Amino acid sequence: MCGISGFIDLTRSLDSEELSRRAGLMGKSQQSRGPDADAQWVDQEIGIAFDHRRLAIIDLTEEGIQPMHSRSGRYVTVFNGEIYNYAELRSELETTAGFNGWRGHSDTEVLLEAIEQWGLEKSLERFSGMFAIALWDRRERQLFLVRDRMGEKPLFYGRQGDTFYFASELKAIRQLESFKPEINRDALCSYLRYHYVPSPGTIYNKVSSLMPGTWIRVDYDGTVSGPFSYWSLKDCAQKGVDLSFTASSGEITDTLEDLLLKVIEREMVSDVPLGAFLSGGVDSSLIVALMQQCALAPVKTFTIGFDDKAYNEAEEAAKVAAYIGTEHTELYVTPADALDVIPKIPKIWDQPFSDASQVPTHLVSMMTRKHVTVALSGDGGDELFAGYNRHFKGCGLWDKLASVPPGIRKFTAESLQKVPANEWNAFFEIIDPVLPRKLKMRLPGQKLHKLADVMTAASARDYYLKLTSNWFDPEKLVINGWEHPGPYQSPVNQPETSCLTEWMQFMDAATYLPDDIMTKVDRAAMAVSLETRAPFLDHEIVEFSQRLPMSLKIQHGRGKKILRDILYKYVPQRLIERPKMGFGIPIDSWLRGPLRDWVEDLLNPVRMMNEGYLHPEPIRKMWADHLSGKTDAQYKIWNILVFQSWLRYWM
Repeated sequence: MCGISGFIDLTRSLDSEELSRRAGLMGKSQQSRGPDADAQWVDQEIGIAFDHRRLAIIDLTEEGIQPMHSRSGRYVTVFNGEIYNYAELRSELETTAGFNGWRGHSDTEVLLEAIEQWGLEKSLERFSGMFAIALWDRRERQLFLVRDRMGEKPLFYGRQGDTFYFASELKAIRQLESFKPEINRDALCSYLRYHYVPSPGTIYNKVSSLMPGTWIRVDYDGTVSGPFSYWSLKDCAQKGVDLSFTASSGEITDTLEDLLLKVIEREMVSDVPLGAFLSGGVDSSLIVALMQQCALAPVKTFTIGFDDKAYNEAEEAAKVAAYIGTEHTELYVTPADALDVIPKIPKIWDQPFSDASQVPTHLVSMMTRKHVTVALSGDGGDELFAGYNRHFKGCGLWDKLASVPPGIRKFTAESLQKVPANEWNAFFEIIDPVLPRKLKMRLPGQKLHKLADVMTAASARDYYLKLTSNWFDPEKLVINGWEHPGPYQSPVNQPETSCLTEWMQFMDAATYLPDDIMTKVDRAAMAVSLETRAPFLDHEIVEFSQRLPMSLKIQHGRGKKILRDILYKYVPQRLIERPKMGFGIPIDSWLRGPLRDWVEDLLNPVRMMNEGYLHPEPIRKMWADHLSGKTDAQYKIWNILVFQSWLRYWM
């Protein structure tokens, strides 16, 4: 895992020393992505410069250093990520192409020679991994930028004036003297809705996020062609709708288990210490259990805990770790530990990002990095195997809501919201001893208020939009902002299915997974130089998951049936079955308590008017309603606060 950046000076006026200096400044700003080595490559005639910051994982020798040239000298690359099947490709290149002039044993060298032999597109189809690639073709004088299939690794690019630029993080682009940061107000609207900026947009005008599974070409004169798709999640999902597996449940389950073992064994290859995150839930427990099957020694596992039981999973994780036999490390963090992360958020996530689980994700990454350099995770399990409540409860709820007249739904929603969330929580705590297990839930007040928010949806797709939105009308908050629909909002880019669960899963995997989950994990971990790997996001697993019949995803009102069936071969069901908790922090109590002065400062109405981005009136009203207990607006307020904090830090 590394940090990559570079630019093309289309005036061709800079000498080699200046090209290298500017590239070095870009790279230095994302040093935490690669603290082990740094190097630049420039071509003064072309006006091009690359910077690479290395986190050494495979081939720790100098032969693995980038920027790297192909043996023929035609290609130069800076590459972030891992090609997990590089050993297989290396053997194939030796057998079919007679290639045996290897300098080292890095996946970067294999990547270059594969492209040399097979061409870029055919090579991309063969690569299994997570990656962001910048490739300069010296013969054709063309730059290629590539992003992995599921968007695990970030890559930003754009052009201002006579400079084309790219980088792993936006902060690197800001180092260019020619770049003038200008906030994209339309992207700000989208951020307020989703708590992240959806790709291909960014918070800045004239900077784009390369979409997963695509590549672009930049010609000598700066003309950008693309993006072109080399792999499509929509095509996978459509194939799943049209060609669902027909084998027996047992055969399908055994095949997936074998496939997971193959992928995990491949992703455990590392020349540095390796471990795994373990929450004790289905996804991470399955990854760890299968890792232990592939390992010759106890797998190192890591969990953080909180004293607040509503947010603590450490006890359950410890039981799972003990049963599997891992070398387990846990750290109970205090509110002060978590609060210390908040001032770092604008620097770590260098465009507004307000998924509150970013804080514990960074904390567990910090703890894990003290012991290992690589950590596997269970990310992707929910999206691919129907693990979110909206997949296995939400769709059934919509069927019921749709049959109720709109007037009654509106009245019921208003009634639910009249009772403050904390009063609902207190009520459920009183009746907890007599509640059936299926009605027990974490933070019921929040969930009932969320239910009220979605009850008035006009259609199934409007229902999903409300489920996944923070602010429902962000254009009313952003001065001169207009919310543009993302590429996946168009039915043309969605699979044709009559199953709402399948449609929701696709939307989650295409948007929420890369732009929220992977953004959160990548920045949180790379800020402490920790590489993370997500076996569920191997494209073979993704393609397999799309063809599963719904009976192997959802059964008896619970998701991820097939993953549970595999997991229970290794871990007793009693250690896993409990209400889904998520990974959060007590934002509500912090906003009312230790963060109160910080909130008031950032939401000062005079300040907001002077900044000129947000209308203060509706925000101040929401804050007042939250403080009074009239409504639970903690995530809406957090959403605004993160932007305001980002604005203060960067602009």
